[in-house]
This record gives sequence, structure tokens and C-alpha cells, in this order.
Amino acid sequence: MIEKLKEIKVKALDETQKAADKKSLNDVKVKFLGKQGELTLILRGMRDVSPEERPKVGAFVNEVRSAIEEEIGKKEKAFDEEELAKALASEKVDITEPSKFIQRGAIHAVPMITDKLIDICVDMGFTVVDGPEVETDYYNFEAMNIPKNHPSRDMQDSFYISENILLRTQTSAVQSRELESRKPPFKIISPGKTYRNDSDATHSPVFHQCEGLVVDENVSMADLKIMLSEMMRRLYGEGTKVRFRPSFFPFTEPSIEVDVSCPNCHGDGCKTCKGTGFLEILGAGVVNPRVLEIAGIDSKKYTGFAFGMGIERTSMVLNSIPDLRTMYKNDVRFLNQLR
Repeated sequence: MIEKLKEIKVKALDETQKAADKKSLNDVKVKFLGKQGELTLILRGMRDVSPEERPKVGAFVNEVRSAIEEEIGKKEKAFDEEELAKALASEKVDITEPSKFIQRGAIHAVPMITDKLIDICVDMGFTVVDGPEVETDYYNFEAMNIPKNHPSRDMQDSFYISENILLRTQTSAVQSRELESRKPPFKIISPGKTYRNDSDATHSPVFHQCEGLVVDENVSMADLKIMLSEMMRRLYGEGTKVRFRPSFFPFTEPSIEVDVSCPNCHGDGCKTCKGTGFLEILGAGVVNPRVLEIAGIDSKKYTGFAFGMGIERTSMVLNSIPDLRTMYKNDVRFLNQLR
């Protein structure tokens, strides 16, 4: 039986080498290793082998099987590599050849301004922070010193999920959380998506804000004005004039509105600025001591300033976009203008 096994091994290895393709190789595999294969039939005759010879013959059978399987495996791998090489050669694409249908993309108006603001603020030493869009009434309103009877808390102006849960109406909610978790001094900005029940040419139920907060010792309105003046010049151009007007916000005291000279007419007056030469851009002010006290910060030792602007509003000014809703219509004619 040993001699017969040797003959089968030589024959199987020879036919494996001569196999011209995968089909003929599979025929060899079936012929020698299949259920009715020559090696399988030999194994059925093991019962006729003497008990003394059986271990030796069994070991040799395994050796022959392994040798045949190994050779067939090598041949299969060679066929696979050959097929892959042919496929790569036939499907080869010259990636250096320019396409005839190149359409270059562009950053959308909203992330374009967001990224620009982040770059300016980070360069000024701010840290970018984020928070949940589904917020509690406490962080969205109460921690910002917004009283219960304030119009912004009305059901018709905000998207309430329950009595105490709503979609945040301002990214100031992130500042509320950061005031609780951080120890002064710190400088943070919180760009993000916000929600209010309002929709027209200059308002959207879903819009974006970028708000900043600085808390440190001896922070004053003078620091805020200097920082905002520099930020507006970087954002709108070196020749930009900045104007501050007194205002009121529950979370800052004193509060200001910030205007910049119209980037379209440079202060001469046009349709964009309604002939005034200036555009209202953001609100800001010195942090109300009450807001610091709510967060557990000593308002006698620390002061701060905060500012906030709408991303869409800023983009409308910089890109001369007359209707905010245009940014969300996915009109290719509009998007092509942002290239």
C-alpha cells in the first residue's frame, strides 16, 4: 500500500503542475481528494492492513494528502494572481489624464463663515466648546438670568419638547454649562445650531450662532470693545469702521449692539444697509454679576464679557445674500456663486 500511495502522490503532483486553468485544477482535486478520489479509496482499504503496519500507513496517507493539498493550493494562488494581474492591466486608468467633466465644489456659506470666525477667535486665544442642542430650561434661560416672563420663553417663540426641555434657542446655553464646570480665567467660543419659531427673509427656524465668553479678573467694557474692533476688522476687512450702541440683554450689564460699516458701500449708504452706511452685526456686553453668581463664581473677584452673532446674518452681509432662505434651497445657481 505504501508503494501505491507513492504512485498516487507522484501522479497527483504531476497532474497539478500540468493543470492549465482553475477548472482542470479542480478536476485534479476531485480525482485524488474527492469522495470517490483515488486517495479516499485507498483509505477504505486500511481495514486490510495489519495492525502493526496501520500507524505507519496512516501517517504516510496524511503526508500524501498534505503534499497534494499544498501543491493544489499553490497552483490556485498562482491562478488568482494571474487573473488579478490581467484584470488590473485591462481595467487600468490613467489618473494623470484630466477629466473632461471636472466640477469643483465649494464650502457652503454657513460653514465658510463659521470656520473663519473660529480661526479668528482661536488666534485670539479662545477655546472652542460645544454642548447639547436639546437643552433644559435652566441652562437655556434661568442660568442666563432670563426671567420667567421674558418673551423669548413663550411657547410660540421656542420649540418645547416638554415643560422643562426644549431645542436651545441660543448657544449661550453652552456658556451656562461652561461657567459651572470651568474655573476662571478662561476664554471660550461656542459655535453651533440653534432653533427659534421664526421664518422670513432674515430669520429661519434653524440657524447658527457663534458666541464668545471671557471671564477673568479686571475684565472691562474697554477690553470687549478692543477685542470686537479687531475681530470685525479681520472679518470684514481692514478699513471696517465699528460702532457701539447701548442696548439691553438680561445676561449682560451694561449691554451694547455692534454695527460695522457696510462692506458693500463702505459707509456711503446703499440698499444693503438701507442708506445708513452701517449694518447691525452682533450683541455683546459685560457679563451680568447675577450670571456669575448663579454659576458659583465670585462676581466681586471676577468679571467678564460676552458676545454673540448669527452666522447666517454675517454670511448675508459678507456675500450680499438678500434672503437667508436661499442658503437652504440647494439651488446650484446660488451655490456656484460661492466658488
